[in-house]
Amino acid sequence: MKTSPTAVAAAHPQAELILTPDALAFLAELNGRFTARRDALLAARAERQARLDAGETLDFDPATRDIRESEWRVPKAPPALRDRRVEITGPVERKMMINALNSGARVFLADCEDALSPTWSRVVDGQANLLDEIDGALEYTGPDGREYRLADETATIVMRPRGWHLDEAHVTVDGRPLPGALVDFGLAIFHGGARRLEAGTGPYFYLPKLESGEEAALWHDVFCFAEDALGLGRGAIRATVLIETIPAAFQMDEILHALGEHATGLNAGRWDYIFSIIKRFRDRPQVTLADRAQVTMTVPFMRAYTELLVRTCHRRGAHAIGGMAALVPSRKNPEQNERAVAGVRADKEREAADGFDGTWVAHPDLVPVAQAAFDAVLGDRPNQLHRLREDVRVGATDLLDLRVPGGSITDAGLRNNVAVSIEYLASWLNGSGAVAINGLMEDAATAEIARAQLWAWVRHGAATEDGTPISIDRVRSVVADELDRLRREGPPGLRYDDAAALVDELVSAPDCAPPEFLTVPGYARLER
Repeated sequence: MKTSPTAVAAAHPQAELILTPDALAFLAELNGRFTARRDALLAARAERQARLDAGETLDFDPATRDIRESEWRVPKAPPALRDRRVEITGPVERKMMINALNSGARVFLADCEDALSPTWSRVVDGQANLLDEIDGALEYTGPDGREYRLADETATIVMRPRGWHLDEAHVTVDGRPLPGALVDFGLAIFHGGARRLEAGTGPYFYLPKLESGEEAALWHDVFCFAEDALGLGRGAIRATVLIETIPAAFQMDEILHALGEHATGLNAGRWDYIFSIIKRFRDRPQVTLADRAQVTMTVPFMRAYTELLVRTCHRRGAHAIGGMAALVPSRKNPEQNERAVAGVRADKEREAADGFDGTWVAHPDLVPVAQAAFDAVLGDRPNQLHRLREDVRVGATDLLDLRVPGGSITDAGLRNNVAVSIEYLASWLNGSGAVAINGLMEDAATAEIARAQLWAWVRHGAATEDGTPISIDRVRSVVADELDRLRREGPPGLRYDDAAALVDELVSAPDCAPPEFLTVPGYARLER
């Protein structure tokens, strides 16, 4: 490696294990080689947004037609990733990791992104927890004395680093923070890459928030550098990309092609995808979508996107992984719980019938539900890559058909968006990134939809189904109501006032320029 300026990290109790001089030197090298390209790609996002604001629409790029129309395939998945019929997600926190790894799911998405509030303690502790998992030493004793340990058979870890847009304030070079993505990936691959290969799996990653093949190409080059620098061998790192932005829906082939020997599959990141549509077409009245709960996977634009994903993946020999079931089952009301579980079952049966190779759940109790749906279709086969879905014909018009048949904006939906935004952000500001609210496991993606819908409804003068306009004053009145309720009834000790102030800032953003991600202004307020 060439000599780069020194990376400096903030103090942490696990520094001797994680923030070693060699690890920091590796981060500095990643920064020197790749941060400028990251910056240029973020600038390209802003330029694309300016064109969309000026009326340009999205379409498949004629410059990359050859990639879409030529025949090529990604490498066969490594053995540990050939059967991914059920994947469970959760933050890299000890108790939740153990429960997820022991859940019976084939894959555990160890999340350093939307489900993790990136306080410095949680970022570094998460890296230490990942190392303990490799050694089988991941243990936890709760306040009640209950002990948690890994089972003999556990899920395969696929780690999700932060997106390209987020910086890590606690690791700097020449006083400038490093991209959080390079910190998360760099520490994980430096300490654990070779050890995972020795353990019989490998360094596997989920890549979030990508918008283009060029952004995937940056990850490809990061991976190649890390493999060479650490002696892992080319192609040791394998990646699955979340298609959770509307620009990426037009670049699925390009993203897989750019990842090359590292590509394994694509995932339908449904919640961030809806948020991305509101954000990218923010100045168009069509984005005043119905209540969040009504924007299901069967509405036209969501159906088109998921069917195109399966067809694209299987044509290229890549795995197609379905969306999240965020339900947190409850035993308090068995009848209501069964209705909710029945909805999850139908969702997973639809995905399996459509050709997906696996799916996501957020709670261990849903693993058997999803498993049964995919077992019924897959049987003993590890996947259904053979289903090429040549019947699917999806064009730009289909991806941009934002109708929600029979949908409406209700007062209850308005209040739910406000309540979720405040309660989630209050927990996130206190350091919890995965929060059970009203029977759903909420993370940053669902909070993004909630605040984006509020902004769009105000921006475009939408009204609830009774004809009452959704003004900023009405939203602020609901914020006051929900803030009062949460102070009385919500979990104690959370930063409700700070969260409500942030919601107001996000929803009242002037003109057509809300913050790109709530985590960016939120990070400045985060307890470090």
